[in-house]
Amino acid sequence: MKLRANSKISETTRRQSTRQVGARLHHYYETIGLRPEVLPDQTGQDHPLVHYCTPRERTLIKWNPRLRLPIYYVDAFAEKLFQGNPAAVVTVTESLDTATMQSIAFENNLSETAFVLVAAMPFSIRWFSPLVEVDLCGHATLASARILFDDHLPPNSSRVNFSAKRGSLSAFKRDDLIYLDFPAETPTVEKKNKNLAQALGAEPVEFYKGQDDFLAVFESEKAIHAIDPDFSLLAKLECRGVIVTAPGDQVDFVSRFFAPRTGVPEDPVTGSTHTLMVPYWARKTGKTEFTAAQLSQRSGRLYCELSGSRVFIGGHTKKYLQGEISI
Repeated sequence: MKLRANSKISETTRRQSTRQVGARLHHYYETIGLRPEVLPDQTGQDHPLVHYCTPRERTLIKWNPRLRLPIYYVDAFAEKLFQGNPAAVVTVTESLDTATMQSIAFENNLSETAFVLVAAMPFSIRWFSPLVEVDLCGHATLASARILFDDHLPPNSSRVNFSAKRGSLSAFKRDDLIYLDFPAETPTVEKKNKNLAQALGAEPVEFYKGQDDFLAVFESEKAIHAIDPDFSLLAKLECRGVIVTAPGDQVDFVSRFFAPRTGVPEDPVTGSTHTLMVPYWARKTGKTEFTAAQLSQRSGRLYCELSGSRVFIGGHTKKYLQGEISI
């Protein structure tokens, strides 16, 4: 930036105007994520504005980049605030390195933090628990869809597409719900597992394996409520986590999900586990549409549908927090 010579402008006026420009630049750079850094031996002597600034003002001209990222907390599968599963959503315009994303997720200490690259659709999405990156996460994808619909897509948008490790995913609006469109999993029958029964403190009536998780089926909702697992034993099982499920008293089926191996002893509400449970309950009941509940302390309600090789998993979302990460 240079000031053009103008004989009609006094030197005092010129300096005042330039200082105002400097102040505006300071505010702008702070807004976009740059911060002034006061260095005694580097006061920005090469900056064009320096000749019209006092020594104190020169400290506003030396800039040091700082990473600032938008962050949102959203309660997913929540009928009201403080229910469902809270997920963090971080939107980025350029890819972050894996170590930084894992550190942010560890700092957030939520069951999952989603990182969404918002450069173009399909939006690249990755999910991290406090300890590891996970290949698929339902509630954090639902939360991400809410943020994208609210802040990054045209008002009349009804579908958002993602690219992830598991391939193409999407979410769509239907009435007042957002639905995930995920690939269905086919549960495979497993032999009885003494280690699993010991870890759960109860013997399931059926036992299955999915791509990531074990599925243990019990006879009643009461049995699901009563499970008091030994998390140290669960963490030794070769799986992401263990799903326990049974017919519900007021819904079609209920469940809980334990994943101590990923740093989440009990997940409040887990969308991705329903890609395994919905095909199981569809085969068991002959139905394709279900209302489901997860019986964690926070609780959550899910509206599910089996559509060919896809599972639609719907829920309400409640935005709790919007802020900025500064690292």
